[in-house]
Amino acid sequence: MFQNIVNAIASCCTVDSKMKIKGTVVLMKKNVLEFNDFHASVLDRGHELLGQGVSLQVIGAAKSDPPENGLKEKLGKPANLENWITTIDPLIAGETAFKVTFDWDEEIGVPVALLIRNNHHSEFYLKTVTLEDVPGEGRVHFVCNSWIYPAKRYDYDRVFFTNKTHLPQDSPAPLRKYREAELVKLRGDGKGELKEWDRVYDYAYYNDLGDPDEGTKYARPVLGGSSEYPYPRRGRTGRAATESDPNSESRLPLLTSLNIYVPRDERFGHLRMADFLGYALKLVAQVVKPGLEGLFDSTPNEFDSFDDVFKIYEGGIELPHGSLVDNIREKIPLQMLKEIFRTDGENLFEFPMPQVIQGNKTGWRTDEEFGREMLAGLNPVVIRRLEEFPPKSKLDSEKYGDQNSKITEEDIKNNLEGLTTDEAIKKNRMFILDHHDALMPYLRKINTPSKNTYATRTLLFLKDDGTLKPLAIELSLPHEEGDEFGAISKVYTPAEHGVEGPIWQLAKAYVGVNDSGYHQLISHWLHTHAAIEPFVIATNRHLSVLHPIYELLKPHFRDTMNINALARQVLINAGGVLELTVYPSKYALEMSASLYKSWDFTEQALPEDLKKRGVAVEDPSSPHGVRLLIEDYPYAVDGLEIWSAIKEWVRDYCSFYYKTDDRVQKDHEIQLWWKEVREVGHGDLKDAPWWPKMQTREELIDSCTIIIWVASALHAAINFGQYPFGGFLPNRPSMSRRLMPEKGSAEYEELKSNPDKAFLKTITSQYQTLLGISLIEILSRHTSDEVYLGQRDTLEWTTDSKPMEALDKFRKELADIEKRIFDRNRDDKLKNRFGPVKMPYTLLVPTSKAGLTGMGIPNSVSI
Repeated sequence: MFQNIVNAIASCCTVDSKMKIKGTVVLMKKNVLEFNDFHASVLDRGHELLGQGVSLQVIGAAKSDPPENGLKEKLGKPANLENWITTIDPLIAGETAFKVTFDWDEEIGVPVALLIRNNHHSEFYLKTVTLEDVPGEGRVHFVCNSWIYPAKRYDYDRVFFTNKTHLPQDSPAPLRKYREAELVKLRGDGKGELKEWDRVYDYAYYNDLGDPDEGTKYARPVLGGSSEYPYPRRGRTGRAATESDPNSESRLPLLTSLNIYVPRDERFGHLRMADFLGYALKLVAQVVKPGLEGLFDSTPNEFDSFDDVFKIYEGGIELPHGSLVDNIREKIPLQMLKEIFRTDGENLFEFPMPQVIQGNKTGWRTDEEFGREMLAGLNPVVIRRLEEFPPKSKLDSEKYGDQNSKITEEDIKNNLEGLTTDEAIKKNRMFILDHHDALMPYLRKINTPSKNTYATRTLLFLKDDGTLKPLAIELSLPHEEGDEFGAISKVYTPAEHGVEGPIWQLAKAYVGVNDSGYHQLISHWLHTHAAIEPFVIATNRHLSVLHPIYELLKPHFRDTMNINALARQVLINAGGVLELTVYPSKYALEMSASLYKSWDFTEQALPEDLKKRGVAVEDPSSPHGVRLLIEDYPYAVDGLEIWSAIKEWVRDYCSFYYKTDDRVQKDHEIQLWWKEVREVGHGDLKDAPWWPKMQTREELIDSCTIIIWVASALHAAINFGQYPFGGFLPNRPSMSRRLMPEKGSAEYEELKSNPDKAFLKTITSQYQTLLGISLIEILSRHTSDEVYLGQRDTLEWTTDSKPMEALDKFRKELADIEKRIFDRNRDDKLKNRFGPVKMPYTLLVPTSKAGLTGMGIPNSVSI
């Protein structure tokens, strides 16, 4: 193609060798994005006056001599941005367009890249460069979207390529050395502490969560690099080791905690909401948390009634001045308070009404809603079909003794609609929510005098109307005489009357506690945030920005490294918000490492996950290749439509660039990328037999589909329901502070006389509730600059028409899916889509407006 263009240029009428080519450069100055940085404005003007501006140089693909040698590199003369000082009119949100004029020589041929050098004092954000009326080519567009730091920070000029993608083997010769050299720079040398202007993508273990220099209380094991604590890799910062432990990385001081290193182009964008997000997380971790700790040292630590709980949504909890309120008011403006907490800044803790109690304040307590949320709630990815009764444990019996279930047929036989247990299992009517094996090995360490929980199993029956009816809940504790003696278990069955009614409500609450922790640590953090980061790093290290698969995956990595870095600094760190609000506490991330051992990349594909859990069976006649055994399973029904749409889009896209399997095998960038994902990014599982070999188009399509699904739809389904479902903590308690009351105890008598108060004294405390919902309200919101599945933040993302048409087709299919979801939510026969709480299932609706909506699928794990 490039040779044909060059030939066309040569055959057309003579071009004036001294002609000028005009260009437009769209960028954002630092002093506009960071209005308090006056140095950027003054010093950059000074550099301009001294003739030290911003220069651009065209790299062309010119015809070689002799012609059979193909194309050769040709550099044009450098040209400076014009009128840096006098151009002040912004386009939108701080963008400014500058002109640039190039002296054009016909020998340059076809422009394929630009070299850019910033001789200013300060960095700026470069969006696009567009050349007009290029001979034989017309308009040439460069999508940059990158921070350009002063030249003194680098020993090279920055290079940007046109929006034309190429497989490595198809790259024009003049591009190849720049393509390869750019990847070398992005990989770095693995040495030293990385600075904000560094553009290095590298790996590290999770060795920065603890702070052993602050004492053993804050020491945490290194996650990753061992069989005991395997883990995905995270982005390297290169900070020095702690004094107490050479294997642990030192932590940043709280005041600079948001400046943790990630490559500058991976940091949140310039828009106010993005900056607000980081500020809000910092606020919760550094101001609200210690303020609440101080406040609740001197005030009651309980909600006395459900009316007290409702007050935080209906008028707010009035807090005394002189502690938390004044502390926060001193640190942030009133307007910021209003946006973070939706208050007037007076009654600080007033929150929006969570959807789960908007339509019915008591529906959450019903057995039907309890079962429905396993299919259409915050964590609909754990329930599985029961295949044997009683359920058996997979824990090592030599180490843990008999951990098999103690539920008997006598416990459940009257609730099977006339079926025996064996008949119900054979008819695919029995299901289980099983957190027993995940939690039991940690219970002895987790449980303390002030914090007690169980390992739970919940059996459910699929009724004729499609809803799930809980049959029994088993609560288990380690044996008092040692793990090898097995579990001590008690079984509870549904009840509404007498003291058995509140006991049953408590049993369901303990299940909710288990499920909340599993959701936050495994379904959410491990399976989306942590699992995706190695793909982000490997993609930037081995796939050139010119690579079609880089272009395919890039939108699905936006802000992921930044949000994960913030999480390590203020949320999942030792003593962070997660440890304070989720029951495994200091063992939270350690427990997630134990469950990473069973992570399987191929089972992250939705159809494979559903088959593994036994809630679907393979069915080639089905549009999605599987048939659901629970027909009214909102997460799975909506998810399969989204999954299939993603896969069709990926297939259309990849098939344009890869006509044969041989093209995949000979793509050295793809092969190096996949090798590093397996052997380094997820290196602790590198020998797992399930990894795709990346030798066929189908393996590439499947792998890219899984990556996009996890980063977009799976994360959306797991994340954006946090406040709608969990903002009302009694529905999704994250802690339990005491065990089930025994007959004859004072707690048992309190349960009989005031069951609501006993319930609230058992689950998450008032302090933990306020801290927890302060966090999940932030994490459940869409920002104003969100880019949703099927959308691109750059219209001219490629010059290839077929991929553009495929994306348009994908977008239209998502719009149709959205309409079908809303239609299903209006179908009264589908009881699991609405439930007793009158809350439709919308978490997989593709689009959303900004805010706390409970719908919308962003492209990436960006919150």
